[in-house]
Amino acid sequence: MDKRSKIILISGPTASGKSNFAVKIAKKINGEIINADSMQVYKQLKILTARPNKQEQKNIKHHMYGVVDINKKFSTGQWLKLAIKKIKEIKKRKKIPILVGGTGLYFQSLIDGLVKIPEIPLKFRNKIRWIQKKEGQKKFYKKLLQIDPKVKDKFDSNDTQRTIRAFEIKSFTKVSMYDWLEKTRSEFDDNEFLKLYIDFKREDLIKRISLRSIKMIKNGAIKEVKKFIKLKIKKDLSVNRVIGIDELTQHLDKKIELVQARELISIKTRQYAKRQATWARSRMTSWEKINPFKITDYIKNLKKSALKLDQLT
Repeated sequence: MDKRSKIILISGPTASGKSNFAVKIAKKINGEIINADSMQVYKQLKILTARPNKQEQKNIKHHMYGVVDINKKFSTGQWLKLAIKKIKEIKKRKKIPILVGGTGLYFQSLIDGLVKIPEIPLKFRNKIRWIQKKEGQKKFYKKLLQIDPKVKDKFDSNDTQRTIRAFEIKSFTKVSMYDWLEKTRSEFDDNEFLKLYIDFKREDLIKRISLRSIKMIKNGAIKEVKKFIKLKIKKDLSVNRVIGIDELTQHLDKKIELVQARELISIKTRQYAKRQATWARSRMTSWEKINPFKITDYIKNLKKSALKLDQLT
């Protein structure tokens, strides 16, 4: 195995051109691409998840795209296990692994390791969510501090997702989330990664999101949603969160016009991009920010020799 080469990580908000950037780098440095997007793993959803098409995948090996049936659950742990396996296989072929996607939790699990917290029953997790909804975020966060003082100042008190997760972990396991985190180890050293983040200005990204929403519908998103509806997917599966399913279902049910559905898709995508940017500001501080309008220059100046560990450590 070629252990002396870097592992390239490419992230950025949705619609920032990550996949195209990854392909260009792969061509330049003899790399192979691994999916790090939690929605692009699903077989039946190509258009709404903006999965790279056949033309984009031509001549460059892509891994872990469309590998999970939408009826199946797919956890971060499952992704990490597959990703590590693919990284090792690619390195064995003396090529450079390039992981690309917008799922921050996937990258965090790869860089820091995945916390081995016991599985918490869905019934218990739903109960915690109900308490949060009933109490409101402000009171719920205060309750969290009472049962787990270690979380204080660890994250924004308005971060509902992390507050709920910390609450359910402490309540179920009787151990603080941050005690679990201390036991966590990664498969790789941090200096093995070259971490790149495409840093779009919000106004430029909004234009790209609007254009992508139009393109998705033009390319067959409605047909994709029709097929999805026929499969009668369980409501608790994460695939239901794919942006566009609910909006286009409303259109098919004649509740809203297509133009309204398209605008709602754009709005939800902008909100998602904002959440990704918030994650990046707090969790990706060590990543190199790439100006999207200077990507060509970056690739031109990128040399394969510079991706050797002994050159960059």
